[in-house]
Amino acid sequence: MMDAIPTPDAVTFDFRTLSARDRYKLMIGTVVPRPIALVTTVDGEGRINAAPFSFFNCLSADPPILALGVENFPDMSFKHTAHNIRQTEVFTVNIVSRAIAEAMHVCAVPFAPGHDELQAAGLTAMPGAVVASPWIKEAPASFECRRHVTLELGKSRQIILGEIVFAHYQRDIIDVDRMRIDPAKLDAIARLGGDTCATIRDRFEMPTPTLADFEA
Repeated sequence: MMDAIPTPDAVTFDFRTLSARDRYKLMIGTVVPRPIALVTTVDGEGRINAAPFSFFNCLSADPPILALGVENFPDMSFKHTAHNIRQTEVFTVNIVSRAIAEAMHVCAVPFAPGHDELQAAGLTAMPGAVVASPWIKEAPASFECRRHVTLELGKSRQIILGEIVFAHYQRDIIDVDRMRIDPAKLDAIARLGGDTCATIRDRFEMPTPTLADFEA
């Protein structure tokens, strides 16, 4: 590859000269693991859409903000998720567990607008508590969001920031008294590079050191 610059200890890349596809491949293979958001929206007629996104994370707790990176179609038209959020100003992020991973994958099929991906995937749409978009009964956790701001990144992508206004958890996942999530019962999956995904079942504890630890 002409853009790769070998050195004695590394291979380097000038991102200014790489194609968008090569930048994408390097980024998704390196910034791992990435959580997967199965995003549910409705259009102006109330028809449900569901689509997975791995350019996703939480950015702030006060206010509680989630971020989605949504790429346009090749002709630069908006994908159904972005179009629906523009129409309704709301969306719901459903966390993907190993149990619903295959169903999530069905929602990635490029169905025509108005096709109910949740029905095709065998998932159950539950009415939103405070927003129009539904949450998924089988998901271990779901966040109802209102659009906070949309950042336009050139012609090809939007970064959509949503403020969490309501949350749903399966009962056995959360210790309400301690406000702690059981990661084993959440059993979330993550996206790696290409078609590879991972679970979070291999875990270890690593407490943050304090200044006193170094001064002792």
